[in-house]
Amino acid sequence: MDAGLAMRRRTAAVAVLLTLTACTTGPSLETRGEVTAPPGDSRHLTIGSAGFTESDLLAQLYAQLLNQAGYQTSLITVANRELYEPALESGQIDVVPEYAATFADWLNARTNGADAPPVGSPDLAATMKALRRLTTPRGLTVLDPGRAVDQNAFAVTAAYARRHHLRTLSDLGASGLKVRLAAGDECVQRPYCEPGLKKVYGIDITGVDPKGVGTTQAKLAVQHGQDQMVLTTTTDATLDRFGLVLLADDRHLQNADYVVPVVNRSRAGSERVTKALGRLNDVLTTADLAAMNQQVDSWRRLPQDVARTYLRDRGLLK
Repeated sequence: MDAGLAMRRRTAAVAVLLTLTACTTGPSLETRGEVTAPPGDSRHLTIGSAGFTESDLLAQLYAQLLNQAGYQTSLITVANRELYEPALESGQIDVVPEYAATFADWLNARTNGADAPPVGSPDLAATMKALRRLTTPRGLTVLDPGRAVDQNAFAVTAAYARRHHLRTLSDLGASGLKVRLAAGDECVQRPYCEPGLKKVYGIDITGVDPKGVGTTQAKLAVQHGQDQMVLTTTTDATLDRFGLVLLADDRHLQNADYVVPVVNRSRAGSERVTKALGRLNDVLTTADLAAMNQQVDSWRRLPQDVARTYLRDRGLLK
């Protein structure tokens, strides 16, 4: 989930944390010693969402699992990471769903400067190690990732894939087909987009059609044959509507953007919180996230209802 590619489809925030802009920039000099304090276990926990469908769903999943574990929870939406991350450090927000590689690179740039070499990579273990190294001094704990991952992905029409026997991006590279790619205009420079497709897969990209990442216009351009491939995400729930299928990233070009809960250690770093949220790890998959996104975006179901049904169907909620 390369932040520069703006692959998140954000919706309007349903709440505003007004105090953030005035008073939170992370632990103050007076509270910096709390960074190494023992894990806390506050009875009331505030769950943060970044304001797009998937983040809302994950926040609801977290809240309902924590409620069942005996916590009182409230939810708040703050769409800007520059605001909600300091609020997480200060304890105004206690838990947020994040994406391992993207969050690691964002924190790395904030800590070491915009020109710092990226620390997120396709290697999940290395990415998690780097992320935890960056979060620990800030009083944050990153819980273990599960199976769900939301990262850049590339789709073609199902008919195009059948006609050229394509299942993977390697297949497309080996085919020698010329490909016009519908994506964001940053794609021409991003290592996980056009340059990576050429270098890692040998795909003959003839041009980038700047219609955005996973937008309706981009998908229609591929559906109608103006472009051959579109940049989207692995949890895109609308591909079927446009007759599109993903090509597998079989050489692991994309970063390890696995879903991870991040908690304020002094308020939500207890084993009880870890155990409650860890119950998702064995069941929640990328396909599950895509299906839930579809129910909210296409079927107009409420995120809390979708989350509740999912947890009950998986035996995680009574």
